[in-house]
Amino acid sequence: MQSNNPVFRNSDEFNGKATNTYGNQVYGGAGTAYPGYGQSPASDPSTWSVGTPGAPGTPGSPPTTVTSRMTIDSVVQKTGLSLLVVLIGAFATWVLTPDLSGTVTQQQINQISVAMLVGSGLAFGLSLANSFKKIISPALVLVFCLAEGVALGALSKFFDYQYGGGIVIQAVLGTFAAFAGTLAAYKFFDIKVSNKFRRFTISAMFAMVGLGILELVLSMFGASIGLYGFSGIGLLFAIAGLVLGVFMLILDFDFVENGVRAGLPERESWRAAFGLTVSLVWIYVNLLRILAIMRR
Repeated sequence: MQSNNPVFRNSDEFNGKATNTYGNQVYGGAGTAYPGYGQSPASDPSTWSVGTPGAPGTPGSPPTTVTSRMTIDSVVQKTGLSLLVVLIGAFATWVLTPDLSGTVTQQQINQISVAMLVGSGLAFGLSLANSFKKIISPALVLVFCLAEGVALGALSKFFDYQYGGGIVIQAVLGTFAAFAGTLAAYKFFDIKVSNKFRRFTISAMFAMVGLGILELVLSMFGASIGLYGFSGIGLLFAIAGLVLGVFMLILDFDFVENGVRAGLPERESWRAAFGLTVSLVWIYVNLLRILAIMRR
């Protein structure tokens, strides 16, 4: 199954390009393995080769297997660690940036803004690097999570200053409620992901990112479309972003399920953890915006 998701598209294992010891693809359509996976080399004459007796690929040689496979547990562990790093980055940013209680100066606001811009810029660059790497790097995923935490910590602190009333806690609880609800619906209703759904979700995600960049460029010239503002248009756009985040979670669950079924290497758990972290952050930011708009 060829993926349209940029996070998974460059993984040979996720796209049916990986082979096992015997040259057979191990990730076929709907997550099924091609015939030959796990067979003894001596049982399939087409895989025999001429060489040193006992060497890989010769009759009677011991099979070479990957010792660690991707499992639900490994994905949960990697995702949990990724989210923990996000929380550490957010907490450190919240504590180390200026206190916004009482009289707040423009210099304090500027410091929060710098932390937000640096963190989000670094996280955006690292997200592209992680999305297009063929071999996922756990270190790069964790650095992305740390940068994302810095950006979220600064953003959350600013929203808490502007709107208060536990808005950050509500957004966090809403994010995990969205995750739990989407997972339950995916399992209980046996949701099947079609190619049309994949293409639509990924196209919409890139469109929203592109509009965000356009809004940022226009703001430098004192102009604005209003999609990321706090007007009625901004509210509709935030709701659309929230729905899109739920769709992204469904894609993540689909890839994890197929990856576990195909017996991918354990390192691919980090790719799944990265995708889930991106989706959860996406949902959190849009929930934060919706709550802020509703309090105006």
